[in-house]
Amino acid sequence: MKRPAVTKYVVPAIAESFGFVEWLQSGVRHTPLSPAVHQDPYPQYHRLREKDPVHWSPLLVGWVLTRYEDIDNVLRDWKRFENSNEAVGRFEPEFQPFLEDPLPMLFSNPPDHTRLRSLVAQAFTPRSIEAIKPRIREIVNDLLDQIDISKPVNIIDTFAYPLPVIVIAEMLGIPSEDRVKFREWSSSIARILEPTTTTKFFYEAAKSGEELRLYFKDLIAKRRESPGDDLMSVMIAAEEGGDSLTEEELLVTMRLLLVAGNETTTNLIANGLLALLEDSEAFERLRKDRNLLGPAVDELLRFDSPVQIDRRTALEDVVIGGKTIKKGQPLLLLLGAANRDPEQFANPNYLNFDRDETSHIAFGRGIHHCLGAPLARVEAMIAFEVLLDRYEEIELQGKRPKFKDHVVLRGMYEMLVCLEAK
Repeated sequence: MKRPAVTKYVVPAIAESFGFVEWLQSGVRHTPLSPAVHQDPYPQYHRLREKDPVHWSPLLVGWVLTRYEDIDNVLRDWKRFENSNEAVGRFEPEFQPFLEDPLPMLFSNPPDHTRLRSLVAQAFTPRSIEAIKPRIREIVNDLLDQIDISKPVNIIDTFAYPLPVIVIAEMLGIPSEDRVKFREWSSSIARILEPTTTTKFFYEAAKSGEELRLYFKDLIAKRRESPGDDLMSVMIAAEEGGDSLTEEELLVTMRLLLVAGNETTTNLIANGLLALLEDSEAFERLRKDRNLLGPAVDELLRFDSPVQIDRRTALEDVVIGGKTIKKGQPLLLLLGAANRDPEQFANPNYLNFDRDETSHIAFGRGIHHCLGAPLARVEAMIAFEVLLDRYEEIELQGKRPKFKDHVVLRGMYEMLVCLEAK
């Protein structure tokens, strides 16, 4: 039996009663729906990690983990912790056709996961990423050419958002005239990752998913007749060459690539830029030494992770931190908390481009480590490099931007900046 979704319309009195019981049991509360936590979740992460690092949440009906070591171990152990697809199964039965699609590799395990991932991985090899760097730079410059810097600019809407959409669209061979629809579908479908998704938005996501499915089916048919050098053609060729990838798996994989490569990279660029603008010393150091771009992007990923939460389900009884997680119970892994764990990162609340410590887990870990991580890094590196090349000054306009009321994907509604050309 599936549990009802936790939405932003939860009755406050009920939420408070859950919170009171939670506080009595552990001396700390996890309140992911709080506006204050949306704006800055890290103080609460710190309290959870200090007081109750393996924390039972009555509101979320799951275990909340905040320590780097615990989360790292769970992510690596796919045999005992399954990457559950329950998030898209909360609303039944009206979404059954949407849910009957084959599971994308994000929610599959070996051997299916190995087969799907190995097929798509060829598009994200170091050689493949190196080959598209010049085109990414062109897209970055084209987007910035269109910005009117005589007034404050919403750098998310004009730059951070369209950049990854255009890149992944071109990789999949999507005609340029279809990018607007592509972007709308992606934004709508991404909503289902949030536990706060309402039935209304899930209907919209299901509708977008079906429209995208029909669009891809038509495009696949065209690619069969006239293959190109895009990723879609490569996957079709592999299927026809005897691989067991079905057309349904092909459709689901392309949908995953669209959504996974869109909002997360947008948030990496936007959240990262905000962190730099709020730390003038770090920003100035990056301006003077472009060799720091690689380490800086990884540090920005650690500092304010675009994906804050991952989820697993225990496949057997497991003891973590002295607590027994029962078979079938969900674990909510706070990646943002792990990346600020002082046991792993000295002075974790400050940017430090010279870290030689354990790597962050903003891209996950284990078999489900983000396949597009190399592409996201390169997009962000080029984005920051060109911004620094073109503008003498980049300043935040007005108050600190407001973050979305999301739990999983951390990003802002808008970010206004003032740009001064060199």
